[in-house]
Amino acid sequence: MSPGPARGRGTGVDGGGGWRPARQWQLVRAGRDAVPASTRRFMARARRRRMRAALPWAVAGGVLAVAGLVAWVVLGTGLFGVREVRVEGAELVTAVQVRTAAGVPDGAPLARVDLAELADRIGALPPVEQVSVERDWPAALVVRLTERTGVAVVPRGEQFVVVDAAGVAFRTVPQRPADLPLLRLAEPGPEDPATHAGLEVLGALTPQLRADLVEVTVDGLARISVLLRGDLTVFWGDATRGTDKARVATALLDQDATRIDVSAPDVVTFR
Repeated sequence: MSPGPARGRGTGVDGGGGWRPARQWQLVRAGRDAVPASTRRFMARARRRRMRAALPWAVAGGVLAVAGLVAWVVLGTGLFGVREVRVEGAELVTAVQVRTAAGVPDGAPLARVDLAELADRIGALPPVEQVSVERDWPAALVVRLTERTGVAVVPRGEQFVVVDAAGVAFRTVPQRPADLPLLRLAEPGPEDPATHAGLEVLGALTPQLRADLVEVTVDGLARISVLLRGDLTVFWGDATRGTDKARVATALLDQDATRIDVSAPDVVTFR
């Protein structure tokens, strides 16, 4: 028996119709010239479109990352913490009192300080009428105060309570200030009708009456009297028609009298 045809590794196969070489497959990288120019242009345009579409998202992501980092630094760390509370306009209160009322911890993130709440706490100090608070980056709060102005004093034992035009008692002093008129009443306060009545009478006095004024006494809402120098008492009655009462009382200052009743300014009596 004759030997068959010699076979090398992968040299061929016998399919019954004779021997033929076996197919061999090999991956070959196509050259640039294998892709048509039109296809290459299309693919390049597609890549550019994808890059343009992705660019806004990439920028937005970068911006958000930077914003998050800044927010963390500003809000979550002490890098921009409060190191100073500057107080402007304080005369009746001290800077220490303002800082204590503010109650801002040293190093608290400046951006997280509630300015409105801070102003409310400082505004609770009796001498403070108005307050504004601002941030001064990187590490300070600026507190600007408008303090109350006294318009009268109310005796309280051996001391004197200073009240403003709204009737707020905001200060107690051991001696009566020479430039403030004396107002006698039971309990001064912004909600006290007697306080408002007495202040209304003080506001209606003419310069001549002011110059001779000793005190205004409110024994009741319809029993207000004005004591002038020379022991002259002007019985005012209630606080209504203050301008008319002040005009009549001023016209009668030269009368030889110890009491003038202007409670009904159209019918004046004196003795």
